Amino acid sequence: MADLLVRLYALPDDDGAAAAPEGVIVRRGLAPERDRVLAWVGENFYPAWASECAVAFSSHPVTTWIATRDRHLIGFACFDATMKGFFGPTGVAEAERGKGTGKALLMATLRGMREAGYGYAIVGDAGPSEWYAKHCGATEIADSSPGVYRDLLQD
Repeated sequence: MADLLVRLYALPDDDGAAAAPEGVIVRRGLAPERDRVLAWVGENFYPAWASECAVAFSSHPVTTWIATRDRHLIGFACFDATMKGFFGPTGVAEAERGKGTGKALLMATLRGMREAGYGYAIVGDAGPSEWYAKHCGATEIADSSPGVYRDLLQD
């Protein structure tokens, strides 16, 4: 899959449509939550994503956002994990998908990138490129596949 480019300077300051669903809190992760978040990411998604998330938790400030419901983790998103300026990985618990949590995480994390001084974000090896285009205006970067993950170790 190709990489995508997001113009962070073109994001709305406050997109009401990206508000978290009722009862969901989207916020920056805290250092004492690191191990719990990494375990959840590894169990619900991929061990490699947990590794990337660990890097984002080692940044100061932390570059991992989490979504919670009733103080339980239901989603996460990171930036500056694999490469500077890269958004991702990101994921939402299967039972919570399609309710707006993913978009809320996306927009909060992209705003965090803009606040950190980035003008653009790269979504590496983007999954649903149409989803990113719809929600944040992402466009495909020509000749970007296989991208930075081309020589990634395999099991």
